[in-house]
Amino acid sequence: MIYSQWATLAVVALSVTSIAFADEPRPTKPNIVLLLTDDLGWQDVKCYDIDEPSPMETPNIDSMADRGIKFWQAYSPAPTCAPSRCAIMSGNHPARAQKTHVVGGSPPTPYNKNVHRMMEPWYSGRMPENEMTLARALQQNGYVTGHCGKWHMAIDHHAFPQPEDQGFDWTRHNLGTTAKMKPHRLTGFATEDANDPYRLDENGFAYHQNSEDALTFVRDHSAQPFFLYYATWLVHAPIQTRSEARLLKYCKKLGVELPETPSEWNGDGQTNPFYCAMVEELDYHVGRVVDLLDQTDDPRWPGHKLSENTYVIFTSDNGAMERHPGEIITDNYPLDRGKISAMEGGTRVPLIVFGPEIAKGVESDVMINGLDFYPTILSLTGTPVPNNKSFDGYDLADLLLINPRDPALVREPDGEVRDTMVWHFPNSIALESTIRIGDYKLVRNYDHLNNPTAPAELELYQLYRTEDGKQHRVDIEEANNLASSLPQKAQQMNNRLSEILTEMKASYPYFNPNVRTPLPHKEQVCTVDAHHQRDDQVEFSYTERGAVVTKANLIYTLNGGEKSEEWFRTPAKLVSSSKVTATLPQGTTHYFINLIDENNFLRSYPEVVDKTTHQKSNVPYSATALVNVNVTTKTKSKVNRSMEGQSKRQIAFVRWDTNRDQRLSFDEYKAGLLGQANLERRFKTFDKNNDGHLDHDEFK
Repeated sequence: MIYSQWATLAVVALSVTSIAFADEPRPTKPNIVLLLTDDLGWQDVKCYDIDEPSPMETPNIDSMADRGIKFWQAYSPAPTCAPSRCAIMSGNHPARAQKTHVVGGSPPTPYNKNVHRMMEPWYSGRMPENEMTLARALQQNGYVTGHCGKWHMAIDHHAFPQPEDQGFDWTRHNLGTTAKMKPHRLTGFATEDANDPYRLDENGFAYHQNSEDALTFVRDHSAQPFFLYYATWLVHAPIQTRSEARLLKYCKKLGVELPETPSEWNGDGQTNPFYCAMVEELDYHVGRVVDLLDQTDDPRWPGHKLSENTYVIFTSDNGAMERHPGEIITDNYPLDRGKISAMEGGTRVPLIVFGPEIAKGVESDVMINGLDFYPTILSLTGTPVPNNKSFDGYDLADLLLINPRDPALVREPDGEVRDTMVWHFPNSIALESTIRIGDYKLVRNYDHLNNPTAPAELELYQLYRTEDGKQHRVDIEEANNLASSLPQKAQQMNNRLSEILTEMKASYPYFNPNVRTPLPHKEQVCTVDAHHQRDDQVEFSYTERGAVVTKANLIYTLNGGEKSEEWFRTPAKLVSSSKVTATLPQGTTHYFINLIDENNFLRSYPEVVDKTTHQKSNVPYSATALVNVNVTTKTKSKVNRSMEGQSKRQIAFVRWDTNRDQRLSFDEYKAGLLGQANLERRFKTFDKNNDGHLDHDEFK
């Protein structure tokens, strides 16, 4: 009887407690999980299948679409990873931020001096260290901020600034299963051995520290409003899987055999079993994060799970990389091209959003961009916009919470409905900018002048046809160029593209005056005759040869000769038609002057070692630069010490190789050692094969 009374009281108490919990409002600061994948293509996720069926298996990502919104026309800010990541975290368009490609922070120079007609402009190596990032803004609103996985918002993965320098309280970088398998990807598969660092779990998936880090952050910080930026390394190269069973599963499913040469894959389309297995591995670890949110009690909201007060954003940093040397990875078809191109395959990405008060199982054709995440997350979390902060993206909160299919809910500050997006990629071999306005997309190609193998300057495509408020697919393949049949529309869109890029102060690629092939006006490019330095002031004299110099930039570094040289750009002053001056920023160790003429040719002085030589010979750009004569003795010794690993002859080789053909002729050797005796005899001593030239190995 006593037990029965106590049991009744316990049930009553539990019921009262449950009612009390149910009456508690949802905490006003929801959690945010931004799950950014690496190189995941639009057609690599099963629920995005159109046209031919995909072999990928992504049940967890598909289930996320069932519980939220799947956007069919979502885009990354850029077609490569670093600019997209910086844009998402800063809210600044890559063109405005001068961060348009990976790495960066180097002097403008052709990839190969004699072969490439154009060169990239200078672009930044990093996100500015004082940037008011999304993480910093959320910190100021009481959020604990965590990052795990890939960073890549600096000149290299380990350079400054790192996540802890940009507003993250907690950060982990482990590659996990994506660390390169050695000696090749058909060896070293994971086992069930407890001592195996990649031991297989009960589901046959290899232990992935990158995923475990994400779970650890959620477990350790669920008592606070949290922001997790989970930047998984999957599915970036190396294309591999540590699960042999999963690899063989896809070989059977695709009807293919493993390659004789482990690093190769030549099967067209989505037939690469390594990649398919890798995508499924990504899906598994995404599912583990969502499962943890579903299964974990919310300490801030008793009686509820974390997922009930967490917004999850799942997307990719750019389109899929379709191939690299020796391997076909995947296929973005029906979209054209892939990563490293601003065509649809390089920028259109999967995007799924779910969370409290978001409708389930909705598909939307509204245009979205990764630039929208920052202002949207501020709105969803009630975080004030930081002082003096502006955005190139738009707040999507109304779209997400009211009607995800209504494009009128995405408005510009003046109230106009957004119908325009711009991508600027003056880099790599693409050298292009694109603009989408409504149903149409324009592509502007920069390397078109007297180039029979290049596309025309302007390409115009009608991606969709909108009728009665509904979009109908027309040419998402970008196969039917309408520029010649709709010249007025093409020009109007090109003018609008120019207006936007001009407002952002975008930089453009330059013509290379040293290329072997003919280029109009190449013979009119100026020459630099001399330079003088007094204190921090430098003066250059130059001679125009028919083309007017219209702009000058000083390119300088504060750490010349160090492991990660980082170069910056500042304007120089054209004093007359033959003289330019500049002020060396404090701490400058080395510098170049860049003169740009009316025909968009760039003349560098001194001439910068080209990228081929820089990469193959490990020669720092500072080896060919001017030295600041006023750097302190301490700084000089630091620079000299850092360059000791470079042979003095190797550095001399680069300076004397004036035609950049990777060989020294006797004339180049003689000019480099002008005035010294016995030059011919010394030259022959180096010239082991008696071919009249010295290569790098002979001159070590």
